Order: sequence, then structure tokens, then C-alpha cells
Amino acid sequence: MYTTASVFFKTLADAGITHAFVNWGSDHSAFLEDLHRQRTESGKTLIEIVTCPSEYVALSAAQGYAQVTGKPAAVIVHVDVGTQAMAGAVHNVDRGQSPVLIVAGSSPFTVHGELRGSRNEFIMWLQDVPDQPAIVRQYMRYTAQIQSGKNAAKVITRALQIATSQPKGPVYLWARREIMDEDVDDATVNDRIPLSKWPSVTAGALTPNAVDTITAALTHADFPLIVTANPGRNTAAVPLLAELSNTLGIGIISCAASSVAIPYSHPYYLGYFFGGKLPYLPDADVVLLLDVDVPWVDVNDNAPRAGAKVFVIDNDPLKRTFGWSHVDTDMLCTADAETALGQLVHAVRASDTNTYTAKVEARRQSLDASRTAWRAQLSHAETLLAPDGVKPSVPFLLGALRTAVNAGTPSGGRKVIWLNEAASASGLIWNHIGPEEPGSMFMSGGTSLGYILGGSIGASIGAKVAGKGTELVVSITGDGNYLFGSPTSAYWVARKYDTPFLMIVLNNRGWFSPKYSMRSVHPDGLGSVASGEKLTVGFGQEDNVDYAGVAAAAGGAWAKQVARADELKGVFEEAVRVVREERRCAVIDCIIESI
Repeated sequence: MYTTASVFFKTLADAGITHAFVNWGSDHSAFLEDLHRQRTESGKTLIEIVTCPSEYVALSAAQGYAQVTGKPAAVIVHVDVGTQAMAGAVHNVDRGQSPVLIVAGSSPFTVHGELRGSRNEFIMWLQDVPDQPAIVRQYMRYTAQIQSGKNAAKVITRALQIATSQPKGPVYLWARREIMDEDVDDATVNDRIPLSKWPSVTAGALTPNAVDTITAALTHADFPLIVTANPGRNTAAVPLLAELSNTLGIGIISCAASSVAIPYSHPYYLGYFFGGKLPYLPDADVVLLLDVDVPWVDVNDNAPRAGAKVFVIDNDPLKRTFGWSHVDTDMLCTADAETALGQLVHAVRASDTNTYTAKVEARRQSLDASRTAWRAQLSHAETLLAPDGVKPSVPFLLGALRTAVNAGTPSGGRKVIWLNEAASASGLIWNHIGPEEPGSMFMSGGTSLGYILGGSIGASIGAKVAGKGTELVVSITGDGNYLFGSPTSAYWVARKYDTPFLMIVLNNRGWFSPKYSMRSVHPDGLGSVASGEKLTVGFGQEDNVDYAGVAAAAGGAWAKQVARADELKGVFEEAVRVVREERRCAVIDCIIESI
């Protein structure tokens, strides 16, 4: 017997979906029945099912999968309550432009047994809300209801077509229980959608005028600067950005990125910045803003120098879904980063280099000096301990971690995926870990904390699917973020589905970010000298969670707490060995200076 659920799973498999991260409910009877039909008939299901006891973990895992593979995964949740339980992960996949197909069931619409799947439990009255998709609609690229098995394949394919078109992002489908349990014939199930006729939207390009204008400005500027964040969501854009910078001697800074925009070792890469006062910007006479959501914070006295030319290249340069966003600019260009960079590189190659050779050489000398000074500051910071002289500073810890990971992996760290969600310390992680390879470090792209646990699971699965030869997944978060990520659920999933990763918890006994925000608004206020615990943003010295122990209890993880800088090297080395050789998660609770 085939049902709409049969069409659903076959359509996903035909479209190249390999995994569904699921949290089942009473609305999924047809899904469960059809999956077991598949197992009975062929010994396996059409797509891999990853059971997640937390919807937040499920959607975060789908995001990690999409970030690593560049392809969507599916998430299946339960009616309105499961839709709500995805919580802030919905925000993350939207802002992170991660393609994900979210599917929810809905309460049956018949009550007297008129159709198979009619209401038979009291919860089905309570869960029948007036507008279920409204819960997530403002975050979705598309929402639609599956209303019949006859056209379900087309609805699903349209949703995937939209999810994978720029700006990519999540889509939400929902269906009543009777609809998913509707009988369909063999022809409907076996009617394969011609995917070549349902392509994603072709990436946009710069106009010829834009290419000429931007190329002329970059070649003849005294100090051009590229401010970027997310072109590395498409790894093919990274070498083009590197070539443009190399050829013209243009400095690059990364602001609140969620992926690797430029290799750390690139000679004109000047660092990652996370708010605050931006260096180099006041000196720039030409600024190219490339796929960056927030290039700078105005109130921190950030602006290019007077008279500077500013150009924006982005798949949504106006940031239409932001309540407010504006940069004074000379040209706004809607274009794909890879396509636009390819155009600019081609234009530069075709230009008369004699007209700007001297300028380029002067830029290079200036950038060499700036980069040397920046690298020296980083190296010095990695020698410093916390004020008590015992605990590590965060730069010291990150330097030790980088060294251990590089030494403990056959590639010397080049085939390692890093996930970064340490809020106020995220900039330190980018600058001290120094990722080299495109697609080797990710953040959620949003601001809902807790993504990193589910994201690590999805990244591990995605690396296997993509055949990347990944040797290790390393994730770094704060103690508060760790709790947001539903660790009991996440570590159960990680053990069940063989997705071991190394988790570093930066334990400052609370949430530093709200304390930092308060101080920035009230620098001389009464709270400026109060402890984190007094401000109710700290967890205290005595009541701290056993973060590593939670993972050990829920998922058999290797657990360790470290409070001394001189113990880090040995603990990090052993943790890398455990993850790689024993295929177990490892969690290291690193005690740093308390807030």
C-alpha cells in the first residue's frame, strides 16, 4: 500500500536528500508506517532517519549538514508544538542562509472516522491552531500546505527549488494527518519529477557598468579595503577573493562571519572583528562590502574616511528582512559572490597594469607591515595566562588547542572542521585557530545560542556524505551556550549515530555578553563593578554544572575538567586521540577567568 507519505520520501530521495532529522508525533502515523514498509521491502529506508529528542537539536543538525555539504537536509516535527520547539534554530537557518526543508504534520480535520487518520486522541483538538505556519512564516523563504498525494511531489520540489535559490534558506511544509495517509496508486509514486526542469535560480551577476566602475576604483585607490563575511558559504568564491586581493594588494577584514572567507595565511588578510572600533576603515579610500550583513557598528565611530567610495555586492544588499540596515554607498549590486568576483578578476587581468603598478606595490608594503604587527600581537597573547597566573587566558588555551589538533591529525589540521559559538570570544577563536581551508570553520550566522551541539552532529554526518576525508570535528562554545543546546539530547544522538566530536567548553561561570552589553550602555553605572552572579548573569562558583559529566551520562562521552594552563596540552592531546581512535565524543570543561 502506498500513501502520500510514500510520495514524500521518494521525492526527497529523488531530489538528493540523504537525511531527515526527526522528532515524531501523533501526526506522523503515515510516515512511520511507510518507513517500515520500505524496511520490509528493501531492508532499508530511502533516506536515513536521525531521531532527535529535541527539535532544536534536529534543526541545528540540519543546518550543520547543509553548511558542510552545501545541500539541504529535511527536518520533520510534530504539529504546532514541535514547530515551536525548533525555537531559535529557526532564526539561525534564516539568518545563516542555510537551505533546510522543514515538514510538520497537523491535527486531523475529520472527527468521525470519515477518512483514515481521523482524530482519535484528545490532544488533536488542542493542537489544531488557527494558523500553524504563522509560527515560522516570517523566517521562511516559502510556506505551503500539502493537500493531496496527487501533487505532493510538485509541492515538495517547488519548496526545495526555493530553498536552494539565493538567498538560500529554510522552507516549511505542513499537512493534515489524513492527507499524508491518503492512498495513492503506483503511477503516482513512480512518477519521477524531471529535476533538470526545476533548477535553482541562476546566480546573479554584476552589470558591465558595475564591473568597470568597481574595477577602476579598486585599481586606482591609494588604500582599498574589502570588508567581508560570508562569501565562503560557497567555497568556490574563496580562491577568487584571494586572487583579487593578491593581484591588487587589497587588505581584507572579516566581520561577524559564519564561514571562512579567506585563508588565514593569506598575505593581505588582516583579521576577524566582532563589533567594536574597526581598524583600517578610517584609512580606506575605496571600500568593497562583500556578502557582509553588518560591516560595522555606527555608534562605535566607524566610517570610511571622508570622500571614500563604497560599493556593496550581496545577494540582498538592502537586507530587506532587517528592520533597519543602511550604509552610505555609491553603488548597491545584487549579485552572487562567486560570479561577481570572477567578473572582477577577469576585468583586472584584462586591464593595463602599468597604470597602477606603483600603487599596488605601495599597498603591499603597507599591508605587510600591518599584518606582521597583527600576527605579533596574536603570538604574544598566546603566551599570557589569566590574572591569577594559573588558569589559561582564552588566547593561551586556543593556541594550545590548535597545536594539539594539528599534531594529532594526519593532515596537520587541514582536514578538520571547526564549529565556533563562543559569543564574546568568537573573534578570538577565528584569529587564534586561524582556519585555512574553505569550509573548515562555521558559525550559525544567527544569534540563537546553542546551535553548536546539533550543528556538530550535522557537520559530522555531512562530512561523511560529502566524502571530505574529515579527520576530526572540533567545537568551541561557552558554558551558557552549551546549556542552550540541549546537551542530553545531543550527546544521545551523537552516540547513537556515530558522530563523535571534540567539544571545548570555555567556562567563565556565566554569560559574559549581557554583562558586556550593560557596561557598554552604563560604563559608570552601579552594575559596572558588580559580579556576574550579582547581576544574575553568572552561575556562581559553587553551583556550576558538570558540563562534561552531562555528556558522559547522556552519551558515554570522555569527560574532563581543566583549571590549570599547564595541564591543557596533555588533556587536549588525549581528547583528540579518544575522538579519533575510540569514536567517542570528548568534552573538556575549561575553567577560565570568571565573570
